[in-house]
Order: sequence, then structure tokens, then C-alpha cells
Amino acid sequence: MSNILFDEQRVLDPMTDNAARAQKFKRDHDYVSVDEVRRLAKRALPRMVFDFADGGAETESTMRRNEAAFDDLRFIPRPMGGTLTRDLSVSLFGSKFSLPVMIGPTGFAGLFWPHGEIAAARAAHAAGTGYVMSHASTVAMEDLSKETKGLKWFQNFIYKDRGLTRSFAERALKSGYDALVVTIDNQVPGFRERDVKSGFVVPPRLSLKNAADVVTHPGWVFRMLKTPNVTFANYASAQEASVMALSAYMESNLNPEVGWGDLDEIRAYWPKPLIVKGVLHPLDAAEAVARGADGIIVSNHGGRQLDGAISTIEALPAIVDAVADRVPILLDGGVRRGADVVRAIALGAKACLIARPQLWGLAAGGEHGVRQVLEIYRSEIDRVLALCGLKKIEEINRSCLKP
Repeated sequence: MSNILFDEQRVLDPMTDNAARAQKFKRDHDYVSVDEVRRLAKRALPRMVFDFADGGAETESTMRRNEAAFDDLRFIPRPMGGTLTRDLSVSLFGSKFSLPVMIGPTGFAGLFWPHGEIAAARAAHAAGTGYVMSHASTVAMEDLSKETKGLKWFQNFIYKDRGLTRSFAERALKSGYDALVVTIDNQVPGFRERDVKSGFVVPPRLSLKNAADVVTHPGWVFRMLKTPNVTFANYASAQEASVMALSAYMESNLNPEVGWGDLDEIRAYWPKPLIVKGVLHPLDAAEAVARGADGIIVSNHGGRQLDGAISTIEALPAIVDAVADRVPILLDGGVRRGADVVRAIALGAKACLIARPQLWGLAAGGEHGVRQVLEIYRSEIDRVLALCGLKKIEEINRSCLKP
């Protein structure tokens, strides 16, 4: 595979001939778009594993709407204000990111590539951005901290066992994580029909139903055989209990009785930036800020929880207005192009998180694949800014879009 450059100044002059730009891009990249990476991942993975990441809840209408709603937003370019190079950097909680895209939390990344969380975190650091570790990772948070450099946040749930919630936060603090992401939209498991139909379980098991699918993906099988201990590594009992037992334990600890007092409690013992993820209502965003949240992630869990929920880009403007610049707002869900990132920033987001695209990158090529995905976003964001006549991320605002 070709070597890829990770220099922030590696941008293409928007005045260069289109064919020359395409040739330059293809020389530096193995993949042309995130959609292409998804197709490669689909070929590389057994169907049940691919659907585990690719699917959503029930009819998957929210998952589809997350992507489709971006296309309702149209740019109004003003090309006469451009410059030869653009500044894509943003600052969040005292740290500078080289582009307004970071990797969001996704459970069981180790199913897509051995020690997938380590590979993705290294790719994020190489790209000059951050990584959010899922509670359901196949690598323990302490090990990820030791094995990787760069800015890392940890995702936590509010469990029935509040002691478990606190212990995860304390371990993340001790391991040097830079922020805690409290996810609030996981009160009960979403019903993901693709997983039911495919017979997907954690970890995947060979059966008469899926045997042909598994054996026709020898590359994935070989990689998994090299990493046999795929488990929920962040859970204290992971070394003692089976994965099935841990999965049942995690599900039994999901908690529909969460309340704002729980956020108060976490705020009292977590001294670093506290970010609330899973917010779709402006009143919830305002309440979270009033309770001490340092940031908001507008998210519907990638359409994997409540089917029929509003898309994140549709929810964003009202939340931005409710928060009124008191804390940074981020967005995830359906971000498949650099243009989507620019649209979200135009409506008030500070940056976007990607989840499925980084899993597709892992499946397609491990750390290298995730690096490629991040560089695709960088290239696309830079091109949108150039064609809109913008010099830097800070110049993006609602006037860039058709009202």
C-alpha cells in the first residue's frame, strides 16, 4: 500500500487542474471516499460482523435520516475570498486538533481488527486529533493509555451500580484520560433487528446458519485466531467470567432511572472536562450545562437506540441556541463526508465525531485504514472551504448555508 502523508500542509491548490488533483489524491490514498471504505469493509467481514456495526434499531429510519438530513443543507459559496492554504485546526478544552473530526466511541472494535482500539487511537494521534474509548472496548483503558500517545477521552455509562460508574471514572482519571464522556441515551438496549436475524452474539460463534459466511472470509478468521481473547476488557471480572456472562452483566446494569442528580454526582468526583453525549432536546442541553457539563455531544447513538428519533443535524440548531456559546457542542451521527462536517460547524457545532467510518477503516486495513479515513475527511473539508472561499474553520457560519 502506498505511504500516506500526515502533514497538515498537504493540501491541494484549488486552482490546480481537476485531473491533476485526482491523480495526487489517488497517489497519497488507497481509498477515494468513506463510501468506498464501507464497501471494502463489507467484503472483508462476515455479514453478521459487518451488520453489527452497520445496522441500526428496528426499521433503521433514524440511522438513514442521520445521513439524508445533511443533504437538505445547501452551500452558498462566496469564492472570491479564498486563499492558497486553509487552516482546519480547532481548539477544544485547551487542546488543539489539526482537523474538526475525532473518533467517537464504538464497542468491540477488536472484532474488526486485532486490538482495534489501539490501532484507531494511534491513527487519531497520527492525524492530530483525539480518540474516545468505549466502555465496551476489547482493550482495557489502562492498556490503551500505555500503548498509545495523544489526546484520549473515556466514555462512561450511568449504571444501576453507581459504584461501577464511579470506578470507571476513577480508573480513567488515574490512566490520564483527558475528558469523561457520559452517555445518557442507553437506558435500555435498542432492538437491532439485523443482529437478531443474523444470530450475532458477543463474541461471534460459528453455527450452521453462519458457517458459510465465516469460512468465506479467511482473512478475518485468521486475524481473529491470532487474538483469541476478545472480551469486554474494561470490566474488572473480564479475566474471570465468560464474555457471555459479562455481556449479560452489562445489559442488566443499564438503567432507565437515570436523573440529573446522577450528573451532579459525577461532576463532584470528576475534575476534568465532563461531556454529556446523547442529547437531542434543547432543554436537556441547557440543563446539562447548568449542572456543570463542559460540553455537549448531539447524538442519537447512531440510530441504534430509539428508532424514529430526530436526526442529529436537525436537532443541532435548537441546541446551539439553547446553550448560547456557554460550552462547546459536538455532533455525531451520519457524518460521511467532509461537507457534512462543514455543515455541522455552520450550524454551530465545534467538531464532529465519527463512529462507523472508523470501524470500516479498521476492517479495511487496521491502523492504516483508519488513517486513510481521517485523511479523506481532511481533504474533503479543505476542498469545501476552498470552494466556498473560506480561509479557516472559524469563518464557517450559518451564512454559508441556504436558509
